[in-house]
Amino acid sequence: MLKATAAKVYRTGLTLVLGAAFSLASSSALARKAPEAGIAVPGFETIALADLPRDGRSTYARILQGGPFTSDKDGSVFGNRERILPRQARGYYREYTVRTPGARNRGARRIVCGGLQPQIPDACFYTGDHYNSFQQIVE
Repeated sequence: MLKATAAKVYRTGLTLVLGAAFSLASSSALARKAPEAGIAVPGFETIALADLPRDGRSTYARILQGGPFTSDKDGSVFGNRERILPRQARGYYREYTVRTPGARNRGARRIVCGGLQPQIPDACFYTGDHYNSFQQIVE
């Protein structure tokens, strides 16, 4: 009888421990989940869509329309190697060129958007200095 009671207590305790571990893992996964659209990401300056350079506004509009884009690299995966943007799984962020007047190459300006559906991003960020700093775009 004592063995059966001890086994029951062990199973109950194990269930509680596993349940707590699952709950904790779920909580940390939720903490890494992307912000809802339109909600500012803590720690980032914001820039109003209207305050983006004209070429930035047109790039943003093309992102929401699904193209056409000015560079064949537009829509490619942004690796976030600088680790400035919130940490996400590879493939979450995509980058787009914002034309830089006078530049012979893609220039330094980009919009980086995060989300599972490129045309419906969770959040977009503007960089005018080739990923050294980001501002979250707000409408």
